[in-house]
Amino acid sequence: MSLPLPIQNLIDALSRLPGIGPKTASRLTFYLLRAPDNFSLDLAEALDVLKSGTAFCQRCYNITEAGRVECIVCADEARDRSILCIVEEPLDVLALERTDGFRGVYHVLHGALSPIEGISPEDLKIRELMGRCEQEDIREVILATNPSMEGDATAMYLRGQLAHFDIQITRLARGLPMGGDLEYADQSTLLRALAGRQYMD
Repeated sequence: MSLPLPIQNLIDALSRLPGIGPKTASRLTFYLLRAPDNFSLDLAEALDVLKSGTAFCQRCYNITEAGRVECIVCADEARDRSILCIVEEPLDVLALERTDGFRGVYHVLHGALSPIEGISPEDLKIRELMGRCEQEDIREVILATNPSMEGDATAMYLRGQLAHFDIQITRLARGLPMGGDLEYADQSTLLRALAGRQYMD
């Protein structure tokens, strides 16, 4: 049975989103079809202003409101600007900010190096990062790329690029998650946990 074109178009559009397959897209579409009109209109309006209402911070390339030069973090004078945390995506900034344990500033690369996908240093905000390291008084750079092959490759590349600056370069620690059991941890995680072991006071 063929569906009316507007329904099929929405299913096709939703199924292009990450993590949403055709079945989930169909369920969402039929939910929206049954939902009150104002619900669908609110969603449509939110999607409509998503692009026009946002921009990139001209300092760290995090997402901010359109019309702002700097994001909230960069505009905060209380932040320690000598500590720069490098992340892959704006969502990583949100994750670190939720911990309420980092008071430095960020630099968002907007991806990670991946020769297979054709992502090279020129495709990331690496040139802008080097400019910041030259112009700003940065004491430490934290490489907070993801613990993946691409994230590790990006961290190694950045370490090489930053080597000629008088900056301490650190990498986020990795190991066992809180509440995890040793028997379920993979070999790589266990090796990193052993390598990153700390003295007990």
